[in-house]
Amino acid sequence: MPELPEVETVCRGIAARIVGRQICAIEVRRADLRWPVPVVELQNKAVGAVVEAVRRRGKYALIVCTNGCVGIHLGMSGSLRWVAPTDDWLKHDHAVLAFADSLALRFHDPRRFGALFWADSPCATHPLLTNLGVEPLAEAFQGDFLFEHARLRKTNIKNLLMDARIVVGVGNIYANEALFLAGIHPLRPANTLARSACQRLVSATREILAAAIDRGGTTIRNFRNSDGNLGYFQMDLRVYHKQGSPCSTCNTPIQMVRSGGRSTFFCPVCQH
Repeated sequence: MPELPEVETVCRGIAARIVGRQICAIEVRRADLRWPVPVVELQNKAVGAVVEAVRRRGKYALIVCTNGCVGIHLGMSGSLRWVAPTDDWLKHDHAVLAFADSLALRFHDPRRFGALFWADSPCATHPLLTNLGVEPLAEAFQGDFLFEHARLRKTNIKNLLMDARIVVGVGNIYANEALFLAGIHPLRPANTLARSACQRLVSATREILAAAIDRGGTTIRNFRNSDGNLGYFQMDLRVYHKQGSPCSTCNTPIQMVRSGGRSTFFCPVCQH
């Protein structure tokens, strides 16, 4: 599933091409995505609008116009790619946003777990956005903030770090990597972490996410940015999908367990 670095990479690529351009048309061929696509609302409110910015909120890409924004969630298998308006539609192409000068942005989603919606200004009040937590790269995400949320919760720290109501965009790949860098066992109860451990985890999370953005995200299966390029952070992964491989620090084999329905990877020696 695309996580924060992948969505940030997509947003930056889109912004470079469409800021200042007008949305000329929107066509939806399948509206039955994770939530029904509001086709009429998108066509009535977005078509004719000029793009002012492209921003990311959690794992949502927001194409911001004067009167609101087009929101896109890539779900588990979604992608955006640039096409010529006359290009054939692929089997799982579900929608297209056409811009001036023959630019067209196609939304492709084989599993149809993504989303496409309109949010009136201010966009943050949309039901899908209003309850999101802090951005992990924002100033508000500090050790004290994480400690105050952790100290009253018995859930394991990995699940808490991935709770979008607290902090957004930290999915499974980067939670595993950040916890390894911080030396914290992913199954450790959140309320057992000292304030100093929370600060280490905040710093590690920021470092991992920033590095992943610099590398264009992570391509484990099928992630590509809007220009069709792969991400390369998978070359830097130290625990994710590394079960049985020696730890890069102590050579102990990396272990894998299931937690919260997700695969969880850790070094039993370096993380405690």
